[in-house]
Amino acid sequence: MDCLYRNGFAMTAASLAKSPLPDPAPTTPAGRIPGNKGIWVGITCEFVEFLVLFAVYFIARAHFPKAFHEGANHLNTLAGTAITSLMISSSYAVARSVNAIRQDDQRSALRWLCGGLVVALGYPVAKTLEIQWNLAQGIDGSSGIFYTVYYYLTFNHLVHASWGILGMLWVLARLRFGGYTAADHTGLEALASYWHATDIIWLVIFPLFYVLA
Repeated sequence: MDCLYRNGFAMTAASLAKSPLPDPAPTTPAGRIPGNKGIWVGITCEFVEFLVLFAVYFIARAHFPKAFHEGANHLNTLAGTAITSLMISSSYAVARSVNAIRQDDQRSALRWLCGGLVVALGYPVAKTLEIQWNLAQGIDGSSGIFYTVYYYLTFNHLVHASWGILGMLWVLARLRFGGYTAADHTGLEALASYWHATDIIWLVIFPLFYVLA
């Protein structure tokens, strides 16, 4: 009997030795830049563009401090706050989507990205309502230097956000049909990187126009 036990143990050990071990869960290498080179070229161009626009803002503010002080008091702070909340919430949802796909949880990744898209779509809606409110108050691009700079910067940001929303639709479609996995989700990371960059720019725009008077 003891011999049978020993032989059985030996056979089991040999079988385990021959059986391949399960592949470890894919992990993100430390120090790897998310997304791809193309998206970071785009993000760099976006930052450079807005650095120039922010320079225009500060030069104009230095030359017309009274116009900027009075102009900020006439903007709809509630609209600016709403857009800020929408951008932050949408960025959070997109980040959760990336985290879910890294865990190979495609269902959660899809849900979070859908949520991020729905919230992001609130931005152009809120901006349209804000512009309608501005026009009702007689505030347009010709109302003074402050409003000219305000419309130029915020419209440019809306354009970049619209590109991000279109990108979100494309990535969502690919994710829906299994285009991303834990091992390969560069496109989703690229979207998240661009969306976070656009979010950061708005977090600079918001205080410059709606808070600092």
